[in-house]
Amino acid sequence: MLIGVPKEIKDNEYRVGMTPGSVQEAVHHGHRVMVESNAGHGIGADNGAYETVGAEVADSAVKIFAEADMIVKVKEPQPVELKQLRPGQILFTYLHLAPDPEQTKALIESGAVCIAYETVTDERGGLPLLMPMSQVAGRMAVQVGAHCLELPQGGRGMLPGGVPGVHPAKVVIIGGGTVGENAAYVALGLGADVTVLDRDVHVMRALTRRFSSALKTIYSTKMTIEEQVLEADMVIGAVLVPGAEAPKLVSAEQIKRMTKGAGVVDVAIDQGGCFETSHPTTHGDPTYVVDGVVHYCVANMPGAVSHTSTYALNNVTLPFTLALADKGYRQAMQDDAHLMNGLNVHRGDVTYRAVAEDLGFDFVDPLKAVSE
Repeated sequence: MLIGVPKEIKDNEYRVGMTPGSVQEAVHHGHRVMVESNAGHGIGADNGAYETVGAEVADSAVKIFAEADMIVKVKEPQPVELKQLRPGQILFTYLHLAPDPEQTKALIESGAVCIAYETVTDERGGLPLLMPMSQVAGRMAVQVGAHCLELPQGGRGMLPGGVPGVHPAKVVIIGGGTVGENAAYVALGLGADVTVLDRDVHVMRALTRRFSSALKTIYSTKMTIEEQVLEADMVIGAVLVPGAEAPKLVSAEQIKRMTKGAGVVDVAIDQGGCFETSHPTTHGDPTYVVDGVVHYCVANMPGAVSHTSTYALNNVTLPFTLALADKGYRQAMQDDAHLMNGLNVHRGDVTYRAVAEDLGFDFVDPLKAVSE
């Protein structure tokens, strides 16, 4: 199989779909890999690093999209890339379709086989291809949130951990999953006053076991969210409904009543966001202010730490990339129900139920789709 790795073109996105090590593994399996020139620049891998392990370097993405059997990316295809997808071509990347009807429609029209990293599952019910980026985003959330609290950024001029004699910032994290746990880890490390809200008592027990009394956990309801948000200096939105649009848990009216100069970081923005006042931003222009509250809503947060993120991502995507290339997508999915769960769009049909329901498309069972 010819695997194509184009350079990412989303605003300030520096990750790359395959590292030189991943390319070497694919070549060892008997596949050809074509990498766009300078695609690995953001992780410190020049063209020579890819050529040394057997990759072909292409001068343009046009050649890759025109010739590759499978495209391996990081972020969702941009409009110019969507137009280049071919019927039957495999696309393996993050898609986040539920809040993006235009992209979904374009993928349907392309006839491509579109497999989303974020909905591939594992035997424990987890999302293994989303987890490493959630770990990165959770840790980054506190880092960027701390920056938002600085006065030159529009914040109230607070240091998250305070200093002796001055109280620390109150950090509220909505959602105690991978993002929330990693955000709590960093926030506590900075010395902040940290509270996590979640609806799963097992999650809260696990967080308490890990962080002991240093972390407060509260059962999430409309009332407790409002109480905590209105008292917070920093709120991190860390909710996830796999494959579906994130619920709006904090209203515009509540944002208006927050402390002026507080900061909110919406890690759920790639699934539509969990604050009513959220809209996607970029690393080039990451923040905006609504009613005195600084919003950070960058949809590709891990792209800013591209080296760490790319290698962490490849650690989990490589086995699936090789399975798709070795067996072909139909057999690979029939052999692995967890990979099958990653199939979102197949040759014109929407094959992920949450996406179909959120966007109003007909749903086609993925097993039926790949068996025909």
